[in-house]
Amino acid sequence: MHIHNISLENSILNAFISEMRDINIQIDPMRFRRNIERTGEILGYELSKSLNYKSVDIQTPLGTATEFLTSDDIVLCSILRAGVPLHNGLLNYFDKAENAFISAYRHHKNKPESFEIIVEYLACPSLEGKTLILADPMLATGQSMVATFEALKPFGKPKAVHLVSVIGAQEGLDYVSKHFNSNAHLWIATVDEQLTDKGYIMPGLGDAGDLAFGQKLQN
Repeated sequence: MHIHNISLENSILNAFISEMRDINIQIDPMRFRRNIERTGEILGYELSKSLNYKSVDIQTPLGTATEFLTSDDIVLCSILRAGVPLHNGLLNYFDKAENAFISAYRHHKNKPESFEIIVEYLACPSLEGKTLILADPMLATGQSMVATFEALKPFGKPKAVHLVSVIGAQEGLDYVSKHFNSNAHLWIATVDEQLTDKGYIMPGLGDAGDLAFGQKLQN
């Protein structure tokens, strides 16, 4: 897998990440959602450099200009619910993409640190021969990404797969690297080294879904 850690170079992205982490700023859900969205726009721009392009003649009021436009058929899939702002950011740039949505959540068994990923709701177009962008803001253990991709397989074989995340743990990166083929790409805004014993990214930023949309009663 090709891993693109955008934080290895300093940019304005640093400001968005710092605000998402900051306990005094992240309490504003509208700003938190917007920072995820803006991060999605930056990741989408970086991802766009790896796509395929073809020349297209554009008629202007004074003549003809040649531009290079992407020739890929893109399907953008986000994991609900935290993935919605990230999906919106990517969709701002890939505005002609088809869209898919899938729910995935942790089902805890006997111990808080023990869980399995449950996939329920799924709406997806054909993926056959298309470019799949799979978006989930938090790449903690990596199990949600893998479970989601497995659930998408009946919809066809994409010609290219791109994973997009805002923040991840090294353990999650290692996990997805083992489960996706060597041609897949991961675009991520920043990477932390640790997971807690319950599988949450540390120092991380907390629960992205709760910060974006309010606390849930389910554990």
